[in-house]
Amino acid sequence: MISGLKTFTDGGLRRARWMLVSLLCAAAPAWAFDLGELMGLLAKQKQGEATFTEQRYVRGFDGPLAASGTLSFTAPDQLVRRTLTPRPETMAVDGNNLVLSRSGRTRSMTLDSVPELQGLVEAMRATLAGNSQVLERYFKSTVSGGADAWTLDLAPVDSRLSSQIAVLRLSGKAGEVLGVEMEFRGGDRSVMTIVPKR
Repeated sequence: MISGLKTFTDGGLRRARWMLVSLLCAAAPAWAFDLGELMGLLAKQKQGEATFTEQRYVRGFDGPLAASGTLSFTAPDQLVRRTLTPRPETMAVDGNNLVLSRSGRTRSMTLDSVPELQGLVEAMRATLAGNSQVLERYFKSTVSGGADAWTLDLAPVDSRLSSQIAVLRLSGKAGEVLGVEMEFRGGDRSVMTIVPKR
């Protein structure tokens, strides 16, 4: 009688253990794709070129304002946006230096002299470089999706930038940024589609 009870108890314990393991495995969430993994994928791309199209939705205008051009990036901190249409203009950032060129006129400034602009530049530049430390200096980030289709939502930490930008969302696949959406306070928004040159 006692040995039979012992056998039953051992078998019952084994079954209980397997049931517990099965329950834990079923309840455990899938491995989450996080900021560290995303930044690791992006950091592998040391340089790149792309074309872009942008639609700007501005209150008071019937339809979107369209722009297109090229983007180039060289890690860790060189970013150039050349707008070709509707009119040529260039924004070139190298470290803390920013040069704007339009209609044969050029203006130079330092990024840290315009904190709101610096935050927007770092959103793109730090993401492309896979630099989470710089990114988190300016934004609280939330990653969703997986390596094959991810979204990075950025909420500005700086109150001046936050007073202008309601939502900043970058999207992409693996180590490539393929879209940038910005929603401004007051209702204006911008949607950029990026096509990497391969």
